[in-house]
Parts: sequence; C-alpha cells; structure tokens
Amino acid sequence: MNSYLYLILDIISFSVPFIVSFEKKYLNFIQFWKPYFTAIISVGLFFISWDIVFVIQNVWWFHPKYLVGISILHLPLEEWLFFILIPYSSNFIHYSLLYLFPKPKLGIKTSKIITWILFLGSLCVALFHTDRLYTLCSFGIFAILLGLQLYFNWSFIRRYYLSFIVIYIPFFIVNSWLTGSFTEEPIVNYNNEENLGLKIGTIPIEDTFYCFSLLYSSILLFEYLKSKNKNLSYGFNNT
Repeated sequence: MNSYLYLILDIISFSVPFIVSFEKKYLNFIQFWKPYFTAIISVGLFFISWDIVFVIQNVWWFHPKYLVGISILHLPLEEWLFFILIPYSSNFIHYSLLYLFPKPKLGIKTSKIITWILFLGSLCVALFHTDRLYTLCSFGIFAILLGLQLYFNWSFIRRYYLSFIVIYIPFFIVNSWLTGSFTEEPIVNYNNEENLGLKIGTIPIEDTFYCFSLLYSSILLFEYLKSKNKNLSYGFNNT
C-alpha cells in the first residue's frame, strides 16, 4: 500500500470530479474537455519545469517509500499526474460552485482592494527573500499573476477568490497527506533553507501561493480558449 500512496491520492482526488463531469443533467462539463485539458497541460508544463529545477536544486524531494518507482526527468510519475489531475479536480469545484450558486461574487472595488493587498504583500516577501528559492519563486510568480490581474482587470477573480476558499479545503487535506501529517515520513520533503519555515499544519505557506498561481492561471487560459469556441454551451456564467 505504501508504495502506491501518492498514486492513490492522485486518483482519489481526480476520480469523483471526473465521473461527475459526464453527468448531463449537471454541468455536462466533459463538453469542455479539449480547452480544459489544453489549459491544464499548458500551464502544468510551466510548473513541471519549475518542479524539475527544484528537485535538481534540492529545494524538495520525494520519499521513494511512497512511490511506484517510475521517474521522468527527475520527477516521479505521481508528480507528473499531480499537475493534470489536481488542477482538473480543483477547478471543477470552482465551476460546480458557479453552476450551483451563480450569484455570489465579490464587488469590483472589494476584489481590487484584495488584489492590491496580495500583490504588494507577495511582491515584498519575494524581494526581501531572494536568498530562498522557493519563497522567491512562489511569491514572485503570484505577484506577477496578480500584477497582470490588476492590469487586465479580468472579471473571473471576483468569483475565484470565493471558490479558492472552498478549493483550499481538499487541497489542505491532500497536501497535508503529502507533507507528512498522516504518514511516518513526508511523501514530499522540503529544504527549509529555501522557504520561510512558516507552515499551515505541515504545509509550507509557499504551497498556498503556488497552488493559487497554478489553478488561477489555468482558469484564465481555459476561459480564453472556451471563448473562442462558440459551439460550447456554457451552463454557467463565470463573470
């Protein structure tokens, strides 16, 4: 069981949202498979490249006890799957919430204030911790993403901030498992010299900003690709 644990976590996280995607009386979300997977894979390749560099630089590493033993470019198979299956599942929650509760959203002014606070805060953290690679990259990319949000003023953020609060619950559970809350040793081990050393449970705080950047970037690309296909029936409004 231990040698398949990371793979099992990937599959369990993905299976229920994927199965529900085929329910036509619900979202019929599988109709969006092409732009959705294109967005997830495209964004995922950027983060996978970052992941490979971090493994080489010993920013983090994986305990072989919990892996099936197949590696590609220094990364275990489970980590490659993570960047496809977890974004699919996480952002499926966002679109499910849009479908079930279409009205709640932050006000334009409120969302902009939140974005400015997060942008300036993350930028300062990145600039003051250039000696810590994970901190610099996670907060730095988050700051760049929110800087682009402020410039382009994408309307999606007004709902996504609310969705992310809900998304963070399963993310916290899965990531707690990966970082050692429920195992003898962590599946993913971190070099604390490359992060702030601040944790939410067993999860480095950088993971939260890393997660948001990964997920919201794929939302932006998916919405762009979806808007180019007029044959898709939306079933919800993401503005």
